Amino acid sequence: MLEEKKTKVKITFFIILVGISCMLAAMVTDHWTVLSPPFDKFNATCETVHFGLWKLCMKTVFMVEEDPEGQGCGPISLPGAKNCSYFKHFTKEEEAKGFEAKTQKEYNLSAAAIAVFSLAFMILGSLCVVCSFGKGRDYLLRPAGMFFAFAGLCIIISVEVMRNSTKRMIDSEETVWEQYYYSWSFECACTSFVLLVFSGLSLLIISMPQMPRNPWETCMDAEPDSMEPLD
Repeated sequence: MLEEKKTKVKITFFIILVGISCMLAAMVTDHWTVLSPPFDKFNATCETVHFGLWKLCMKTVFMVEEDPEGQGCGPISLPGAKNCSYFKHFTKEEEAKGFEAKTQKEYNLSAAAIAVFSLAFMILGSLCVVCSFGKGRDYLLRPAGMFFAFAGLCIIISVEVMRNSTKRMIDSEETVWEQYYYSWSFECACTSFVLLVFSGLSLLIISMPQMPRNPWETCMDAEPDSMEPLD
């Protein structure tokens, strides 16, 4: 690999690592969406919820004054009793029926599974990039770019599934949640999508053969045709 191309690949791979870090942070945290019920009383407690791909947390907050951001109960940074539970995706249907109706477990399961697929694509793409630095292995940059582009697509699909999960909970008559907003874990996932798709396309462009600067360069490099003497 030429030194100039190697430098471009290293810069792109650094951006990829930032994107992977953002997605890992989004996957292991539970601040994708924050939900709160309607609240118009002060000097009283209310319950707010925040959840991610694997875990849901309910927090009891003592409200003294109205939230300046107009987000109802909260913000969740206020002190209060917190109770977290992991989504039991693999429990029997009859045991999880009530829980499923309130948290739309099937949506979270789909989003989590798609996020795991994106993680697998990230690992494959990283292996291809590392191996591409070997002699004569530039061709690995193309599959690496495709893997990272696929990872970005999986991330945005997972984000969209979580958005639909939130919307369904807000619209459901079986829940008390009326107000919501997307928190920093959600933003990390969106940032990861942008960085990985951009980096994947960049690797595909870097792996393309270099075009000649002038149209006649190819002709100049060609060997002259041998001409037979005329009789």
